[in-house]
Amino acid sequence: MQTKKTTIKKVKKDVKIPYHQKPENMSLEEWQIALRKQVAKETVFSLENIGGQAVFSDYLVKNPLTKQTYKVAIRDNAKGLNFCSCPDFKTNLLGTCKHIEFVLDKINNIPAKKKLMKEGFHPEYSSLSIRYGTERKIYLRIGTENETEIKKLAKKYFNEHSFLKDNAYQEIDIFLSDVKKLNAEFRAYDDAVQFIIEKRDRTKREKIITEQYANQPEKLDSLIKTTLYPYQKAGVLFAAKAGRCLIADDMGLGKTIQAIATCELLIKEFYLDSILIICPTSLKYQWKSEIKKFTGCDALVIEGMPHLRKEKYEANYTYKIISHHLAKNDLEEIRRLSPGMVILDEAQRIKNWKTKIAQAVKTISSKYALVLTGTPLENKIEEIHSIMQFVDNFRLGPLYKFLNKHQVADSHGKVIGYQHLNDINKTLNEVLIRRTKVEIADQLPERIDNNFFVELTPKQKELHANYYEEVCRLVNKWKKFRFLSEEDRQKLLICLNCMRMVSDSSYILDQKTRHDTKIAELMSILGDLFENKNQKVVIFSQWERMTRLVAQDLDAMNIKYEYLHGGIPGHKRGILLDNFRNDPESRVFLSTDAGGTGLNLQSANYIINLDIPWNPAILEQRIARVHRLGQKETVNVINFISTGSIEQRILALLGFKKSMFEGVLDMGNDSVFMSEDRFSQFMRTVEAVAEAPVDESEETEHAAETESEIFVEEEESMPFASAILQPEESLENQEKPQTQFQNTSAGESLDFNDLIKKGIDFLSQLSESLKPDTNGNERKSNEGLIREDEKTGEKYLRIPLKNEQFISKLAKGFGAFIDAMSR
Repeated sequence: MQTKKTTIKKVKKDVKIPYHQKPENMSLEEWQIALRKQVAKETVFSLENIGGQAVFSDYLVKNPLTKQTYKVAIRDNAKGLNFCSCPDFKTNLLGTCKHIEFVLDKINNIPAKKKLMKEGFHPEYSSLSIRYGTERKIYLRIGTENETEIKKLAKKYFNEHSFLKDNAYQEIDIFLSDVKKLNAEFRAYDDAVQFIIEKRDRTKREKIITEQYANQPEKLDSLIKTTLYPYQKAGVLFAAKAGRCLIADDMGLGKTIQAIATCELLIKEFYLDSILIICPTSLKYQWKSEIKKFTGCDALVIEGMPHLRKEKYEANYTYKIISHHLAKNDLEEIRRLSPGMVILDEAQRIKNWKTKIAQAVKTISSKYALVLTGTPLENKIEEIHSIMQFVDNFRLGPLYKFLNKHQVADSHGKVIGYQHLNDINKTLNEVLIRRTKVEIADQLPERIDNNFFVELTPKQKELHANYYEEVCRLVNKWKKFRFLSEEDRQKLLICLNCMRMVSDSSYILDQKTRHDTKIAELMSILGDLFENKNQKVVIFSQWERMTRLVAQDLDAMNIKYEYLHGGIPGHKRGILLDNFRNDPESRVFLSTDAGGTGLNLQSANYIINLDIPWNPAILEQRIARVHRLGQKETVNVINFISTGSIEQRILALLGFKKSMFEGVLDMGNDSVFMSEDRFSQFMRTVEAVAEAPVDESEETEHAAETESEIFVEEEESMPFASAILQPEESLENQEKPQTQFQNTSAGESLDFNDLIKKGIDFLSQLSESLKPDTNGNERKSNEGLIREDEKTGEKYLRIPLKNEQFISKLAKGFGAFIDAMSR
């Protein structure tokens, strides 16, 4: 008996498409479409037909996991006429996306609907839409109603492929009016209308700017309170014409001032009224200060608890400033704000498109946008693509196509190089402007000074407020009695200096804690500067302990440096200088004010002052090490200023000009024994500093994420600069937190009161030198104690000392005090 064989038909399994490497049997586009079909089958979407038609209809596709909903319009079974509101569809150049593929799959799985799909889409109405490709184009689809008449009308405005002619954008409203008379159901889709408006606006903007400013660039000088350099004027005109662009000038060329001038131009000519600046937390008050300086306008820093931030978004300010993190956290409020201009500073923060901050920033919509960065491309070519997704999402095309064109990979898919890079430059020439210092050297001044504002940490603010409280008490006492005892005068000096120290780092006070932000920001700046392999930098701080911290971070970053401080013997200093001048690997010269005089550091053209001496002459001595005869490059001076601190108060009040502070706190004249007239002048200056207004205080909010290990994105609490002087009684009755100092020589801790006592003990011992001798007679030497300055007429005290033993006694009493104060 013959056995009948049974054939079992094998079920064809879907072949898994690899995500990271293109199969050899597929083209690039086929691979990308296959990936989207694969995702559509693997993802559980929900589907709702909202168009009322069985197949050729409008749908809502929702992802339950992401909660995102997109509108899908099905008009064809193939790519081309279908539409999805998702970002991928608009940029991938495929004519499809996972949402469209999901809907098509659902339709084709139902035989009746599949049949309708094959019959095609032949509506009566005509429509105007965008074809998303390498460049966006307006496309006219003509329906069956009055088809012949519409084709005849369209010839004036559309080419043979039904795309809108370049010269027809300004007249398209005439076509729309006429076509609706022939086709009552004519549809002009929102994205097409918006694109037409953008094109017309840009044409109008370019025309006005060219007519008003191209041949009269000096008119730009009236926009802001300074004179722009020629290259800066060119940057402003470029940015204003482009509307959305990237300014990628070298560091120090004034990207911020160009951005502000661009905004003022758009305010004047095109009624821009809402500007949102998104920047690192450390730069918020830098922007606020620059806007005030160059425009006279007050900018609003948005920070604090959520309910306070909401109120601030609604406040009537043209300029509003937020941190990168808030751009992620406050998306809903930003959308309600609907800014006309978004300025994205330090755009390298969005280079990695996978980060939440990058993804959030790219969803912010605005008519105008300025992106500022000195390093748009550092490591990977994807970085420039990521940044341009914010500026112009269509300019460089989809990432898969961009990488395929420009990356060179080996047989294993590993990237080994890049190609066709000049094509990128040509593609971006309408939206990117970059000038290097070499290119515009003839326009640059000999020296550029910049003040770089950084925030204090909450702990720094607390310590700073403690010393400020004591200053306020003494100032109030002075105001009441017009007199301070020698003990109070010494306390005042100590507190003022401690405020300066903690403005740098709490480590300077206790050698234990690290509450600071300046060093993290310094390392960020160095990272940008050292993109130039030949760049060298000089860094100054008054405090040896501050330079010690910098040295630790330089070691951690493997940056070679020379380190000069008071403990370096004179015969070794020449070696440090030779190393810095001649060794290309030696990038940093780190110095206390011990190196402020007598050094030639012209091999560098950047000098960074981590703190500002009270005496302007000492500041100029530092800068003169680099800015001197024979320097061939522009010298860039960067001064670090802690916001809400004594540093900012002195900056606001004195502008770093010579004042009563000169020499008082920098190893100069002894303030305790000044003549009464001079001390009165000094106290009036202290009084003015103590009362100088800065910004209103806020509730404190601590962000969940940190920008670095040291610097947490904290919001403004009660800053030193906003406090109002209270009556002396209320200050004295408050409990004062104790700040710990470390006595390096004895290894013992000194609290604030101990330190004051040490200073007072020193003064008491000093007074011994002025007492009568053992016989009760006036010391004859007192005749020479009071001297008069022949030039100024001011009197000062000249102190004779008994002998070496007495000097030793004084030194012992003063030891702990001077150790804590001089570092």
